[in-house]
Amino acid sequence: MPFKLIFTHKASFHLKELEESSSLKKKLKAVRKSLGYLEQNPKHPSLNTHKYETLSKEFNQEIFEVYAENKTPQAYRIFWHYGPSKNEITIIAITPHP
Repeated sequence: MPFKLIFTHKASFHLKELEESSSLKKKLKAVRKSLGYLEQNPKHPSLNTHKYETLSKEFNQEIFEVYAENKTPQAYRIFWHYGPSKNEITIIAITPHP
C-alpha cells in the first residue's frame, strides 16, 4: 500500500521554488521521481534512504534523508519522517546538498 505524502509549509515552499525556476527543471524532475519512489517504497534502492542523526535529535524522532540526485553539484536531498498517521510520510524539507 502506498504512503500518503504530507508536506510541511517549508517543504511546500521548497517544491514551489523548484517548480517556478526555469533553470532548475532537471532538479525538479529528479525530486518528483524520488517523491514517487518514496511514496511507493521508502527503502527503494535508488533513494539511498538513511537516518539523519542531527535532525533526529533536534526533532526528537527518526528523520531520514533520501537522495533526489547523486554525484551532482548542489544535489537535492529530501528530509522526511514517518507519520503522523499510519501509511503517511511527512516531507520536512527539499534542499540542495552543500
